[in-house]
Amino acid sequence: MVFFLTVMSVLLLVSTVSAGQITNKTDATTAIKVDGTYYTGTAIAVEAGDVISVSVYFTATNDDTDVRVEAEIEGEKVDTSSMTSSFDVETGIAYKKSFTIEVPYELKDDLSDGLKLEIELDGKNHKTVLIKTNLNVQRPTYNIDVKSISASNTVEAGETFPVEIVMKNVGYNDLDDLYVTAGIAALGMEKTAYFGDLVSDEWNYKSKDDETDTVSGILYLKVPYSAEAGIYGIDVEVTNDDMTVKAVEQIAVNNDFSNGNVIANGNELIIVNPTDSLKVYNVVPVASDDLSISVSKSVVVIPAGSSETVTVSATGSVEGTYEYTVNVMSGNSIVSTATLSETVDGNSVTNPITILTIILVIVFVVLLIVLIVLLGKKPEKTEEFGESYY
Repeated sequence: MVFFLTVMSVLLLVSTVSAGQITNKTDATTAIKVDGTYYTGTAIAVEAGDVISVSVYFTATNDDTDVRVEAEIEGEKVDTSSMTSSFDVETGIAYKKSFTIEVPYELKDDLSDGLKLEIELDGKNHKTVLIKTNLNVQRPTYNIDVKSISASNTVEAGETFPVEIVMKNVGYNDLDDLYVTAGIAALGMEKTAYFGDLVSDEWNYKSKDDETDTVSGILYLKVPYSAEAGIYGIDVEVTNDDMTVKAVEQIAVNNDFSNGNVIANGNELIIVNPTDSLKVYNVVPVASDDLSISVSKSVVVIPAGSSETVTVSATGSVEGTYEYTVNVMSGNSIVSTATLSETVDGNSVTNPITILTIILVIVFVVLLIVLIVLLGKKPEKTEEFGESYY
């Protein structure tokens, strides 16, 4: 049995806000409508990479089950297809089925490619080809392809590294005044540069020698010294007045001082200045009830790319092992915190304040003794001599 279908209309709409309103044909002629224009035998223009909406209206003349509306776009480089879910039909009932299909992005030619669109109804007992028509797949009006983003696989915190970007105009028209921005958003770093103009492939054959459809350039990014080690994305955005295109490339950041620029070694703190400018740090011990903590330098001036060592000592009067903390500050901000430990021997270690008190007491006692001795001495009686006359 032939599955005869009266096709009320087959409607293609580019899935954008500008798509035309659906209008059904009143006769049995197959119809295709793109942006409000019916197909009349010439190829239908669509853009590469677009997703178009397909709507099929038909009246069934036979009962059938497991029916699908299927569509395929046949190209010389790549095919795409799509279909509805299964449904059942009953004789004399009108149906509408809609779905979407992606237009291939890869084209054989530079600017456009001729492809075939076929739509059919496929049921358990019947199969009918509704329409075969031509599609003229064109490049988007304004579009650019970021061919490559080249950078080192791994960089160090504080390092300045180059990012080379290669782009090609794959749109239908020329691109004027291109700007490229590259950065790592998570690290708050960004750089923008002007890349000029790119002509379209279509007009490239008659362009001047200094005009091209491809350009490359380098932007230099500096990783902050405070960046934590990890994997980050280099975000690249190409923009002009007509379009914006984004791309991402990954990079690894190493930072030996991601947990601070202070290394604790025994009772010493090695303070490193990994930056390219002179730094002044304050070394501030955190007060402890059990220990008296002192540092060899409370203010440390470190040239760029250098380090300084600060000796920390802690004493106490009660035997035991204690942990204490020393902060390294830049201005009012703590740049690193070091935790040290000290073992106190109660028999041999005396608190400096106690030692000073003992010394003062001893001095006082000595002075007191001297004073008592001096006061205890009585002056000797002076011998008197008188005058004698002979």
